[in-house]
Parts: sequence; structure tokens; C-alpha cells
Amino acid sequence: MASIPAELRAVFEKYEVPRADWGKPSGLLIAFAHSLQVPAGKHVKQPLRLRKFQIEFVRAVYNSLDASGSRYVRQALLSVARRNGKTLMASVILLAHLAGPFKKPNSTIISAATSQEQARLVYNFVRDMVQANPWLLQRVKVIESTKRIIHREDKSYYKAIAADAGSQFGMGIDLVVYDELAQAKNRSLYDTLMTSLGSQIEPLMLIISTQAPADQHLLSELIDYGSKVSQGIIDDPSFVAHVYSVPMDADWLDEKQWKKANPGLGDFRGLQEMRTAVHRAAKGLPSDEGMVRNLYLNQRIRADQPYLSPSVFEKGAGPINLEIFNDGRAVYGGIDLSARTDLTGLVWAAEDDDGVIHLLPRAWTPDDTLVTRAQRDRAPYDVWARNGHLITVPGTTIDYDWVAQALADDTGGGMNVIRLNYDRWRIDILRQALARMGAAVPLNECGQGYKDMSPCVEAFEELALAGRIRHGGHPLLRWCFSNAVVVRDAGGNRKLDKAKAYGRIDVAVAAIMAVGAMKATGQAAVDTAALIA
Repeated sequence: MASIPAELRAVFEKYEVPRADWGKPSGLLIAFAHSLQVPAGKHVKQPLRLRKFQIEFVRAVYNSLDASGSRYVRQALLSVARRNGKTLMASVILLAHLAGPFKKPNSTIISAATSQEQARLVYNFVRDMVQANPWLLQRVKVIESTKRIIHREDKSYYKAIAADAGSQFGMGIDLVVYDELAQAKNRSLYDTLMTSLGSQIEPLMLIISTQAPADQHLLSELIDYGSKVSQGIIDDPSFVAHVYSVPMDADWLDEKQWKKANPGLGDFRGLQEMRTAVHRAAKGLPSDEGMVRNLYLNQRIRADQPYLSPSVFEKGAGPINLEIFNDGRAVYGGIDLSARTDLTGLVWAAEDDDGVIHLLPRAWTPDDTLVTRAQRDRAPYDVWARNGHLITVPGTTIDYDWVAQALADDTGGGMNVIRLNYDRWRIDILRQALARMGAAVPLNECGQGYKDMSPCVEAFEELALAGRIRHGGHPLLRWCFSNAVVVRDAGGNRKLDKAKAYGRIDVAVAAIMAVGAMKATGQAAVDTAALIA
């Protein structure tokens, strides 16, 4: 401690900086944070104090230095459940770089979010933090009309941006804090910001977010990469990830598990409020399960309302019986042609002697653009193709002769196909291909509007809830169902909405149409509260 000036030591003592951080960059940030008052929330107007997990994150980001004293870390990720002080943490770091110990002259500081609403939340908290601390107001000025906070002595400024605002950037961003990356439907904003950081000295991107809904999401890939770094599998001192989550195989109703995702439990988030939400999801409203497990337990599960909850879909993960598709019993199908440059899905359905419906999915996609579209859709199309779950068609588009040939082989090779439901999109092209081959396929029109799809949707989910759907855990089908979102019209009729889907849903649509071809005969409405999560 002898090398620390007395006045700085006094600051560390005054602001309760742990002695382990004295003389280190983390100590400067902690002292800056502890000099502030909390502007809103449970601890409003109280002196700000970083919690243990926040201090550990700060140490990991700022204390890794090379021989010249420059920071190694260029990208850092903190993932915790909601209501664990993420916005407060983001605000402290943003202000530390704009007007605190890590300020650089003429710097550009950005907080990013997927939506303008989320971007405003972060900006408003930073602004309120400034206004709650008069000494900060002496250093920076809030320009409410342009939603900027600028340093009074130079051109440094902070601004919140959103992906849906269509913002454009040049080079030269010093710090980005990306809030709730899990909400991003593509990586465009992320890639733009990463490029903008490239020209700076010691640039830094911080990602502070709950988990994303699927393994293929950009955030999930970053978390998995960070896990390999922390385990020493990958040597990358520039990347840090701290993830707090309840394991997927743990009992999510066990209170002992909750702290793993909520290091601020009993502090930022009240324990009783947590109990109420979890028990409500478990016993009262099963439709809340996905929301609770994602937002409260920080699990990699969709928080909004997909068509089927993961637990319902996994009821059908047992192996399918291929023999029943060729033993003479009735087989029904659904086909979603989609666009020629994406996925075309075909699913056959056959019922075994116990009343369980087995699904046999097939999907086609162009081979030449496979890698590009895998990156765009955040889906491992190449892996699925190698494992036989996805059929690649030569060229940049799907030649429907391939699909027609498969239909001809199935209907003429042992399958007793009774009905194949189809949507009108591009069906004329498929009909022409079938005619050229002389294939007789019992096609049945089934539009994807409310009128035709609602009975199919109800039939499928009733069977799925009862455990009477078997799909063998087909990974492409699982992905499509994880993306599928159901919408409802004024009359209560329902359909899957591709516009609101997280990603591709073509094979899920085909599966629902296949079961609809077999079972949708005007059944009574089904209570789906236990299915939608």
C-alpha cells in the first residue's frame, strides 16, 4: 500500500473499496460507483454499493493488464436474471468512461438495445443518475432533445441507440454497453458496433443480458464461447463471461437453486416476489413457465409465448416407429413449400396401435448458400445436413422436382397416403413437377389463415399435451417449434405467425398440417394454458 498516494488511499477508505482492489483499476471504478447515489428503485437516494458479483465482474474486466498497463479485455459479458441490478451496473460503467476514472478525451460512449423502448430505459437511468448526483452535473450536460449526455470540457458524449431505429455509425466508438442482447432477432447492430470499435485504443464492448431462447442465438454462442475461455479450452484473454443461471437439469422449484441465477436475491429482487412468480407458474398458470425460467432463473428458454412450451414438446422425444409408415395403415402429411431460397418442410404422420402419432419430418434447402444462411438464421444447417436431418439441393434455390420425387417415391413405394395438406403458396409449381412424373398424390388445400389452421393448431396441441405426439427429438423440428408463435383473432381462432416468429417455422407448420389432416375434424376448443409458455 505504500505506493498508493495518501489522498487516494483516503478515497478508497471513504468509499469502502475492498483492500484487494486498492491500487488496481477495479478500485478506481468501485470508488467512482460508491461515490454515487442510487437514483431510482428499491435503494433510491441511498449511497450506491456494488455487490460481490458486480465487483467480481469489474475485477475480471479491468484488472487484466499487459506489460504496458493496457487492458487485455475487449469484450465482456454479464448474464444474470432480471431485477439483479443490470441497468444500474451498465449506468455506472457508462458514466465511468464518460466522466469518471476511465474517461478519454473526445470519446464516444454508446448503450445499445434492440428496441427504442429498451434503449430509453438505459438512457433514462443514466440521465437520472447524473441528475441525482450534483457533482456529475458539473462535469456533464444532459441534452434531452437529442437524448445525449455530453462532457462539458470536450466533445465526449454518451448516446443510447436502438436496432429498430435504423441507426448508422462510423468508426470511433470507445465503449458499447449492449443491453439485453437476448432480444435481438439478428446480429446486424452487434456487427456494426463491433466494427465501429475496431479503430480505437482499448475499445470495450460489454453485454449485460438475460439468456437468449435458443442455442443458435448470437448471445448463446457468445456465452458458450466464454465458457470455453473460462475452462481453458480456448485461450482468449480479450474475452470475459460471467453467467449466473439455474442449470437446466436442476429442479427449478427448489429455492436453493434460485440464488445461482439471482446473486441479488433478497436485495435487488425480493424473495417473496420470486416465490410468488415461481409458484404461480408451477401451479396456477403453466403459461408463465417459460417467462419465469428465462427471466427469473436465467435459463436458455423463450420468455414470450411460443406455440408449445419446451416441456410439452419434449414429451414426444422418444424414438419413432418407422415401420408403421409402410405397413399399410393410413398416413397423412403436411407440406410447407416456403420460398425456394429457404426451407421446404414435409412431415408425414401415422398413428400406432396405442393412439400415439409418429412424425417423420423431411426438409430441403439450397446447398450453395447453406453456410451464409446458417449465419443469417443462427442455425446449424450444415450440421443438420451432415446428420441427415436436412436435405441439401444443388444450386442456390430449391428445385421442386426434388420434393416431387420424394413425394412420388413415398406414395408409390409403400406408404398408404390418405391426404397431404398444403398451403397455396407455390403449389402450382409442385403440381407441375408431380404431373411430369405421373405421380398421384392426394393433395388437400389447407390455407395458413385462421379458418384452416385453427383446427389443426388445436388438434396438434391437444395431442402434444396428452403425450400422444412422437417426433424422436428431431433437432430441426425442435428448432422450428421453439421459434413458432401463435396469434389469435377476435373470434379466438389461432394460427402460427411467421412474421412474429423468432426464426424459421416451416417444418413445424408442416407437422401441424399433417396432424390436422388426420385429426382436425371440428373438435371442441382446447384450453391451451398448459401448452403455451
